[in-house]
Amino acid sequence: MKAVVQRVSEARVEVAGEVVGRCGPGLLVLVCAMRGDGEANAEALATRIAKLRIFRDDAGRMNRSVHDTGGEALVVSQFTLAADTTSGNRPGFSAAAGPDDGERLYLHFVEALRAAGVPVETGRFGADMAVHLVNDGPVTIPMER
Repeated sequence: MKAVVQRVSEARVEVAGEVVGRCGPGLLVLVCAMRGDGEANAEALATRIAKLRIFRDDAGRMNRSVHDTGGEALVVSQFTLAADTTSGNRPGFSAAAGPDDGERLYLHFVEALRAAGVPVETGRFGADMAVHLVNDGPVTIPMER
């Protein structure tokens, strides 16, 4: 699985003008299941993200996790993270898991992040979404598992 993790002051996702998920201080996680991924990949990535120390401690260093800070997460599926741009001008997405596996693994990732103690809201899988965020820092971390 691939993810882009952004430390945010706030974030929300809308579908057709309706807010379907939001979070306050915490993480916006854009996530993509790749062909060949399984539940173990989703669980491992969720565990790593829950423990990722990208929040400031009292000394101003990035030394605290979202769990440590009591933060929240907004998780949005984004198959375009699988883009292959090695040739031509149009990205290819054949490395992304198919829709059924992608949705199943996305939901499994969300539940694994919740099981790690992080309050999670989500976007809507497969929908055309508008994602709004205030990136704190900015801090943006790409991850794979």
